[in-house]
Amino acid sequence: MTQQTNFNVRYAIVALIAFAFIQYVVSTVNQIAPVPYSEFQSLLRQGKVDSVAVSDRFIQGVLKEALPGGQKRFFTTRLDQEFATELDKHGVRYTGQIESTLLRDVLSWIVPVLLFVGLWWYISRRMAEAGGLDGGLMSIGKSKAKVYVESDTGVTFEDVAGVDEAKDELREVVDFLKDPTEYGRLGGRMPKGILLVGPPGTGKTLLAKAVAGQAKVPFFSISGSEFVEMFVGVGAARVRDLFQQAHQKAPAIIFIDEIDALGRARGVAPFAGGHDEKEQTLNQLLVELDGFDSRSGLVILAATNRPEILDPALLRAGRFDRQVLVDRPDKKGRIQILNVHMKKVKTAPDVDAEKVAALTPGFTGADLANLVNEAALLATRRRADAVSMTDFGNAVERIIAGLEKRNRLLNPREREIVAYHEMGHALVALALPGSDSIHKVSIIPRGLGALGYTVQRPTEDRFLMTREELQNKMAVLLGGRAAELIVFDHLSTGAADDLRRVTDIARSMVARYGMSEKLGNVAYDQEPQGFAAGPVQAFRDRGFAEQTAASIDEEVRAIVQSTFERTVQILKEHRPVLERSARRLLEKETLDEAEIAQLWSSASSQEHQAAE
Repeated sequence: MTQQTNFNVRYAIVALIAFAFIQYVVSTVNQIAPVPYSEFQSLLRQGKVDSVAVSDRFIQGVLKEALPGGQKRFFTTRLDQEFATELDKHGVRYTGQIESTLLRDVLSWIVPVLLFVGLWWYISRRMAEAGGLDGGLMSIGKSKAKVYVESDTGVTFEDVAGVDEAKDELREVVDFLKDPTEYGRLGGRMPKGILLVGPPGTGKTLLAKAVAGQAKVPFFSISGSEFVEMFVGVGAARVRDLFQQAHQKAPAIIFIDEIDALGRARGVAPFAGGHDEKEQTLNQLLVELDGFDSRSGLVILAATNRPEILDPALLRAGRFDRQVLVDRPDKKGRIQILNVHMKKVKTAPDVDAEKVAALTPGFTGADLANLVNEAALLATRRRADAVSMTDFGNAVERIIAGLEKRNRLLNPREREIVAYHEMGHALVALALPGSDSIHKVSIIPRGLGALGYTVQRPTEDRFLMTREELQNKMAVLLGGRAAELIVFDHLSTGAADDLRRVTDIARSMVARYGMSEKLGNVAYDQEPQGFAAGPVQAFRDRGFAEQTAASIDEEVRAIVQSTFERTVQILKEHRPVLERSARRLLEKETLDEAEIAQLWSSASSQEHQAAE
């Protein structure tokens, strides 16, 4: 109401000023009489002119007696005297052209002002847009949530695959939004907030949109980072505005993506301030979560891949009551996701979603969508009529190992070292029971630094691993360096990544899984928290003494060394097949699963005959 009153007062003031200006102009014009120059000369000869003011173009003056119109003041346009005399001889009535400069004078003041105001408005608007203030400074406290209605989301549970457990959890939300009264007839209430947690790319945002599309209610979508601006108090104002808009359109869903940008735990960092803008925004969100009735038909969904850093007050009962895990899909889930995305591309008859799913353990839904797109692009590039199984295999290699670098030429010595290195990995994997099968071995450089690669294909999804299986995995990783040592009697830099991964496994066995006899069943390193855990903070106490740290280092070194010696012994026993396979790899550059299996079986039969 106050804004409307101020708006009307401003218009009234402008109107009064304009009216006064027009009145002044009219009155001024009416008081001064324009007269022809010939009449001025006549008045001058008759002695009726009292005084004049002469300029280069005009003559203004005052008459002794008023004109018939009652004016004593007059003005006329000056003419050349010789020309005026010539006109008098011929009896011509003449006058100067009266040029009105009122419009020019007004515009000379108004146009610069308008240009200045317009330039100021344009610059302020651009600065506001650059700072995320789409509506300008007057709308800085407005929520920037994108509002989708049923026709906009276009996503239902049919479009989400591979997360059946999460969908079952969220079906309750859909039923509640469709009929809040019936759902609470026994006294139960819907959770106020539901937090979707899981690794990046598992479909948390898609699942939230599917809930809105299934329930056919408005869907307010906003990112946690969009609440915070450079101005103090903006975040809290946007939280209030968001909830106010949602209440007006209830039943509705508010979805806050990446809520960890907004809901980070307060006071966890020792050097952080206690009254910053993010804390004010979080406090306002906590108040809003407490302030609405869950029976009003408003549901809050949020997504994060870092639940461990969220403030405990945000996760307590009565706010985000329920946490729904959206994890990486298993093989069955990957098959379902692939079937959804494969409908959008033209596939060849040999494409089998189950075989593709077997090649992609650990892939998320976003990874699988990217895989299907990469396979379609590869098929398009080779001008095929449909996407074949070969395209999917090449797409998996491109995603895992990187783009082929056929222009990266290796000298013959380097190619030979890389060939023995990669075949060392493959032969150790074939020799050890329970290892993942070898899918392909290549010495074609890929990615940023890979001079060759060996692709293993797990036979099934694994969630637990024994000590023996971890040691076998380490042996496969050390197979390349062991082959170099046996054949060339030296070590190269090609095993840098293998050594890093082997060291990580050995340290986890000792300090995390308690698989060391010397150190016992004690976990010295904490499990990395969250799905996207970063490096350990420098100020975190490691929780054990220096002597224990030295013992851990010694035990890790011992495990790696004993595994390396075991790997060397395995390859020495199969030296003939290593030589034969490496020469074959140098000839063809790439060996697939069938060729590797044939080389291994023929070598094994020859070794068996030689033993007999």
